[in-house]
Amino acid sequence: MTDTIYGTYAPILQHVMADLAAHIKSYNAALKERTGEGAYEHFIYRIKTNDSMKEKCSRKGLPQTAQSALWDIHDAIGLRIVCCFLQDIYTNIDQIKAIPGCRVIEEKDYIKHVKPNGYRSYHMIIELEVPYEDVKGNTPGHYFAEIQLRTIAMDSWASLEHQMKYKHDIKNPELIVRELKRCADELASCDVSMQTIRNLIHADH
Repeated sequence: MTDTIYGTYAPILQHVMADLAAHIKSYNAALKERTGEGAYEHFIYRIKTNDSMKEKCSRKGLPQTAQSALWDIHDAIGLRIVCCFLQDIYTNIDQIKAIPGCRVIEEKDYIKHVKPNGYRSYHMIIELEVPYEDVKGNTPGHYFAEIQLRTIAMDSWASLEHQMKYKHDIKNPELIVRELKRCADELASCDVSMQTIRNLIHADH
């Protein structure tokens, strides 16, 4: 494992990610037991690959070292939480902020402040204090994770937009960009309607 950019910290990184995922699964299970509904539909998590992290270091003009990967760059651990409803996104945010040892160092709400191309998501960078050594030699150590939170509709759209971005031989790209933006707006309207219907259903109880 030491031949990766993460060096001897690669196994610790796995532990930190597994602990964070366990916290998220735990509050989801507690919410489901209390209300009958979970906090999210599904979530995925990963450690940025060796090649991707090395490429990011180069792009940012940083040396390809564990310190760059784990201290200067904050998305070695990445999570995506996909929710059924808009309000669930903000429920998850509150729960994540309540995780012991978690500190939010950056938040970007692309749901309330939509990107010009129609992209919607909520992004967080969190710093976690953990009972493991970090790249600075401190115990407890500090590790970072990037979390993206979306509805199912936003996630489907982002997947399509990602394909568009990385396919280079597309005919009529202007038309596709325009259609994607229109689609993003329609999906956003649907998300709002779905949340409204859910609120009405809950109001009857």
